[in-house]
Amino acid sequence: MAEIKRLTMTREGLEKLKEELEYKETTEKMRIAEQLKVAISYGDLSENAEYDAAKNDQAALEQRINELRAMIENAVVVDESTINTDAVGFGTRVTIVDLEDDEEETYTIVGTSESDPLNGRLSNESPVGAALIGAHVNDVVVAQTPGGARRLRVVDIAL
Repeated sequence: MAEIKRLTMTREGLEKLKEELEYKETTEKMRIAEQLKVAISYGDLSENAEYDAAKNDQAALEQRINELRAMIENAVVVDESTINTDAVGFGTRVTIVDLEDDEEETYTIVGTSESDPLNGRLSNESPVGAALIGAHVNDVVVAQTPGGARRLRVVDIAL
Protein backbone atom coordinates (compact mmCIF):
# COMPACT_ATOMS: atom_id res chain seq x y z
CA MET A 1 0.00 0.00 0.00
CA ALA A 2 1.33 3.46 -0.89
CA GLU A 3 2.50 5.71 1.91
CA ILE A 4 0.23 8.71 2.43
CA LYS A 5 2.13 11.98 2.11
CA ARG A 6 1.28 14.54 4.73
CA LEU A 7 1.00 18.11 3.47
CA THR A 8 2.35 20.72 5.84
CA MET A 9 0.46 23.98 5.45
CA THR A 10 -0.76 27.10 7.16
CA ARG A 11 -4.31 27.50 8.45
CA GLU A 12 -4.86 30.05 5.68
CA GLY A 13 -3.72 27.52 3.08
CA LEU A 14 -6.11 24.88 4.40
CA GLU A 15 -8.99 27.35 4.32
CA LYS A 16 -8.22 28.22 0.70
CA LEU A 17 -8.29 24.53 -0.23
CA LYS A 18 -11.65 24.12 1.51
CA GLU A 19 -13.03 27.17 -0.30
CA GLU A 20 -11.85 25.84 -3.66
CA LEU A 21 -13.39 22.44 -2.93
CA GLU A 22 -16.71 24.06 -2.00
CA TYR A 23 -16.68 26.11 -5.22
CA LYS A 24 -15.82 23.09 -7.39
CA GLU A 25 -18.46 20.88 -5.76
CA THR A 26 -21.22 23.45 -6.18
CA THR A 27 -20.77 26.19 -8.78
CA GLU A 28 -18.48 24.30 -11.16
CA LYS A 29 -20.51 21.07 -11.03
CA MET A 30 -23.70 23.00 -11.81
CA ARG A 31 -22.00 24.83 -14.71
CA ILE A 32 -20.78 21.58 -16.26
CA ALA A 33 -24.14 19.88 -15.70
CA GLU A 34 -25.73 22.73 -17.66
CA GLN A 35 -23.15 22.34 -20.43
CA LEU A 36 -23.95 18.63 -20.64
CA LYS A 37 -27.68 19.33 -20.72
CA VAL A 38 -27.27 21.78 -23.60
CA ALA A 39 -24.93 19.43 -25.50
CA ILE A 40 -27.32 16.49 -25.10
CA SER A 41 -30.15 18.62 -26.47
CA TYR A 42 -28.23 18.85 -29.78
CA GLY A 43 -28.95 15.18 -30.38
CA ASP A 44 -26.58 12.55 -31.80
CA LEU A 45 -23.86 12.21 -29.15
CA SER A 46 -21.49 10.22 -31.38
CA GLU A 47 -20.42 13.34 -33.31
CA ASN A 48 -21.16 16.00 -30.72
CA ALA A 49 -18.03 18.06 -29.94
CA GLU A 50 -19.84 20.08 -27.25
CA TYR A 51 -20.81 16.88 -25.45
CA ASP A 52 -17.24 15.52 -25.64
CA ALA A 53 -15.84 18.81 -24.33
CA ALA A 54 -18.33 18.89 -21.46
CA LYS A 55 -17.51 15.27 -20.53
CA ASN A 56 -13.78 16.11 -20.56
CA ASP A 57 -14.45 19.15 -18.35
CA GLN A 58 -16.47 16.95 -16.01
CA ALA A 59 -13.66 14.39 -15.75
CA ALA A 60 -11.07 17.11 -15.06
CA LEU A 61 -13.34 18.63 -12.42
CA GLU A 62 -13.84 15.29 -10.67
CA GLN A 63 -10.08 14.70 -10.70
CA ARG A 64 -9.44 18.12 -9.11
CA ILE A 65 -12.16 17.52 -6.50
CA ASN A 66 -10.53 14.21 -5.57
CA GLU A 67 -7.11 15.89 -5.35
CA LEU A 68 -8.51 18.62 -3.09
CA ARG A 69 -10.22 16.10 -0.82
CA ALA A 70 -6.97 14.13 -0.48
CA MET A 71 -4.97 17.28 0.24
CA ILE A 72 -7.43 18.40 2.91
CA GLU A 73 -7.55 14.94 4.45
CA ASN A 74 -3.74 14.76 4.63
CA ALA A 75 -3.15 18.35 5.75
CA VAL A 76 -1.02 19.02 8.80
CA VAL A 77 -1.59 22.59 9.94
CA VAL A 78 1.36 24.29 11.60
CA ASP A 79 0.44 26.04 14.83
CA GLU A 80 1.70 29.60 14.36
CA SER A 81 2.25 30.03 18.11
CA THR A 82 5.01 27.41 17.94
CA ILE A 83 6.96 29.10 15.13
CA ASN A 84 10.39 30.31 16.20
CA THR A 85 11.91 33.30 14.40
CA ASP A 86 15.50 32.61 15.49
CA ALA A 87 16.00 30.65 12.27
CA VAL A 88 14.19 30.38 8.94
CA GLY A 89 11.51 27.72 9.12
CA PHE A 90 8.03 26.83 8.00
CA GLY A 91 5.67 29.79 8.42
CA THR A 92 8.39 32.42 8.86
CA ARG A 93 8.65 35.49 6.67
CA VAL A 94 12.25 35.85 5.53
CA THR A 95 13.87 38.80 3.83
CA ILE A 96 16.90 37.93 1.74
CA VAL A 97 19.37 39.75 -0.47
CA ASP A 98 20.70 38.12 -3.62
CA LEU A 99 24.44 38.79 -3.42
CA GLU A 100 24.83 38.82 -7.22
CA ASP A 101 22.46 41.70 -7.98
CA ASP A 102 21.81 43.16 -4.50
CA GLU A 103 18.10 42.52 -5.05
CA GLU A 104 16.07 42.24 -1.81
CA GLU A 105 13.15 39.81 -1.69
CA THR A 106 10.74 38.79 1.07
CA TYR A 107 9.04 35.38 1.19
CA THR A 108 6.88 33.43 3.58
CA ILE A 109 8.00 29.80 3.78
CA VAL A 110 4.98 27.57 3.10
CA GLY A 111 4.18 24.04 1.97
CA THR A 112 4.22 23.02 -1.68
CA SER A 113 0.44 23.24 -2.03
CA GLU A 114 0.52 26.93 -1.04
CA SER A 115 3.60 27.92 -3.02
CA ASP A 116 3.25 31.09 -5.10
CA PRO A 117 6.67 32.75 -5.49
CA LEU A 118 5.32 35.67 -7.51
CA ASN A 119 3.15 36.55 -4.51
CA GLY A 120 5.84 36.02 -1.88
CA ARG A 121 4.98 32.43 -0.87
CA LEU A 122 7.95 30.09 -1.27
CA SER A 123 7.77 26.32 -0.89
CA ASN A 124 9.88 24.76 1.84
CA GLU A 125 10.81 22.10 -0.75
CA SER A 126 11.91 24.53 -3.50
CA PRO A 127 15.67 24.96 -4.03
CA VAL A 128 15.69 28.43 -2.41
CA GLY A 129 13.24 27.50 0.36
CA ALA A 130 15.14 24.34 1.26
CA ALA A 131 18.46 26.22 1.30
CA LEU A 132 17.02 28.86 3.63
CA ILE A 133 15.55 26.43 6.19
CA GLY A 134 17.60 26.65 9.38
CA ALA A 135 19.48 29.80 8.37
CA HIS A 136 19.86 32.70 10.80
CA VAL A 137 20.02 36.46 10.24
CA ASN A 138 23.24 37.40 8.37
CA ASP A 139 23.86 33.78 7.25
CA VAL A 140 24.77 33.34 3.58
CA VAL A 141 23.26 30.29 1.89
CA VAL A 142 23.76 28.89 -1.59
CA ALA A 143 20.64 27.67 -3.37
CA GLN A 144 21.15 25.37 -6.36
CA THR A 145 18.41 26.53 -8.74
CA PRO A 146 17.72 25.47 -12.33
CA GLY A 147 19.23 28.82 -13.38
CA GLY A 148 22.43 28.16 -11.42
CA ALA A 149 23.69 28.69 -7.90
CA ARG A 150 22.33 31.73 -6.03
CA ARG A 151 24.14 33.19 -3.02
CA LEU A 152 21.60 34.68 -0.62
CA ARG A 153 22.08 36.56 2.66
CA VAL A 154 19.33 36.42 5.29
CA VAL A 155 18.45 39.98 6.32
CA ASP A 156 15.41 39.41 8.55
CA ILE A 157 13.21 36.66 9.92
CA ALA A 158 9.70 37.43 11.20
CA LEU A 159 6.18 36.04 11.46
